[in-house]
Amino acid sequence: MSTYVYGITAGSHPALPEDLVGVGDPPRQVRVLQAGELAAVVSDAPEGLRPKRKDLLAHQAVLAEAGAGGVVLPMRFGSVAPDDDTVTSVLTERSDHYTERLGALEGKVEYNVKASHQEEAVLHLVMSGNPDIRAMTEANRKAGGGSYDDRLRLGEMVVAAVKAREGEDATELQQALEPVAAAVAAGPESSGWLFNVSFLVDRDDADGFLATVDQVRTSHPHIELRVNGPLPPYSFVDPGPAEHAGTAAGPGIAQE
Repeated sequence: MSTYVYGITAGSHPALPEDLVGVGDPPRQVRVLQAGELAAVVSDAPEGLRPKRKDLLAHQAVLAEAGAGGVVLPMRFGSVAPDDDTVTSVLTERSDHYTERLGALEGKVEYNVKASHQEEAVLHLVMSGNPDIRAMTEANRKAGGGSYDDRLRLGEMVVAAVKAREGEDATELQQALEPVAAAVAAGPESSGWLFNVSFLVDRDDADGFLATVDQVRTSHPHIELRVNGPLPPYSFVDPGPAEHAGTAAGPGIAQE
């Protein structure tokens, strides 16, 4: 039977509750695999696992329980190995990497910050702050709305100005939040967000980080900020793109 991997800890990590269960229906018993000075929190992998709410919450609950006892390198939902031996082999092969990551992430949590523009507010800023757009708007108004080409040109100018403002605001957000974080990881680009970045924050400094986010909200009222955290440091398990191999666990452990 294949093995579902929740996370990686030090071998000296406190024992987990004996009745802890994870994904599956019925939920599978969680257990620990030891490999030298490292350990993996695992269970048997159910067949046909899909990201249903119940199993996503079960995955998070196991990581929360493990994280309460010390640092854990979280695997993303659906990380599965062919068997227990594969898991312990990966731990052995990448022991230096995982040991370094455990040390680097000790006492730290992840906050993901997403930002989008409030449409009316940013349009007001663009219109008031760009003399060319103001002049074109006024000329069209005096001309009874302007010709089709004039309206098209004005629309193109506004779109370009909003796009430029997105870049400026993303840079300002990064500059404001990066100094109060231990590390930064850009998230995948997606429509609707001008900023999607994860920040690694010392657990003891979390209040300061959130206070800085609130300061940015006040100073940039045309931006909507969404903060998710504290989270297990999913974005910081690997030190860089060269290490990625499908998941943080590396070869032999893949996402279904």
